[in-house]
Amino acid sequence: MVSESVTAAWCLTKRVLPQHTDHGGVMWHGAYVGWLEEARVEALASTGLPYEQMTAAGLEMPVVNLQIRYREALRLGDSVVLSSRSEPQKGVRWPWRTRFLRHGVCIAEAQVDLVLLRMDSRQVLRRPPESVAQAFALLRQGHQT
Repeated sequence: MVSESVTAAWCLTKRVLPQHTDHGGVMWHGAYVGWLEEARVEALASTGLPYEQMTAAGLEMPVVNLQIRYREALRLGDSVVLSSRSEPQKGVRWPWRTRFLRHGVCIAEAQVDLVLLRMDSRQVLRRPPESVAQAFALLRQGHQT
């Protein structure tokens, strides 16, 4: 599901906390979605374009496709690295691929496709404004935290 890419990865380290788990101490599937969004928002901020600046400019990036393949369960206390890649635009979609790595082993992978939307008109933009295009180009270079 997650294709290899020539772009560099952007990494975010997380720890499974009690609020992320079910009663058995296994990470709840919905918590992965929150981490995926956090990785994208933090990556964008690292380019100098915080997400709130994009929304203040009337732009939004809703998810139009989300797939997660779980290979092993994360458990309470586990540390995991989200290794994400922002891939080049495909039509109106902006693909984002993430691998969840525990001790270097991929335990889950995700594919998220977003579109760039002008909020006032609900128009999907094929070409982003220059500041957004520059931020997306930086995302494809990768960042670490």
